[in-house]
Amino acid sequence: MPTYEYQCRKCKKRHEAFQAITAKPLTKCPRPKCGGRLARLLSRGAGFIFKGSGFYATDYRSKSYQEAKKKDQPATAPAPKTSSDGSCASGGPCKSGGSCP
Repeated sequence: MPTYEYQCRKCKKRHEAFQAITAKPLTKCPRPKCGGRLARLLSRGAGFIFKGSGFYATDYRSKSYQEAKKKDQPATAPAPKTSSDGSCASGGPCKSGGSCP
């Protein structure tokens, strides 16, 4: 159900009402001592924010598209090989964790 915005013609206060689309517009100000006539204001609408997975066009792509995308991505360069003595192929010592510079 949408939220409608009204403005009282007498006290100039704005009010929001959560109403069904088929409901009749409010006509009387909800303030107890006012009782003025309400005018329904035009609304720009609300912006939607979708969070999480499943809201983007790329989330539901076909398997053939995903496979073609993987083929188009550049291959990662293989890490330099280490020799049996623990030194890198470039001749220097390996970093901790076995990775070469």
